[in-house]
Amino acid sequence: MASRVFLLSAVRATQTSMRMGAVRGFTNSAVMRQEVVAPIKKPVGAFRGGMFGFLSGAVAAGAAMYYYVVDEYRVSNTLLNEDIYALQSAVQRIEAYVKTLEEKVKGHK
Repeated sequence: MASRVFLLSAVRATQTSMRMGAVRGFTNSAVMRQEVVAPIKKPVGAFRGGMFGFLSGAVAAGAAMYYYVVDEYRVSNTLLNEDIYALQSAVQRIEAYVKTLEEKVKGHK
């Protein structure tokens, strides 16, 4: 039912426009027959593109290397501090042992 109403209204609109002279035929003017010329774009040269790609890759690799080196430095610094503390405790134990030996040697004289 709705499709019939839509079809009838479309037919009436077409008939009304024909009566008023709104019908236009197909024409082809000289302007329409001309070829469309697109504006010429300046191409991005291979050299500039290559340099941009190289520099962006170098920056990314440098940033990754920097963070890797900083992380390795932090880990090695932590291990070195642990070794220093272990050495310090070993020296303190040896010092205490030597003091007890010296006291024993002085006590026997």
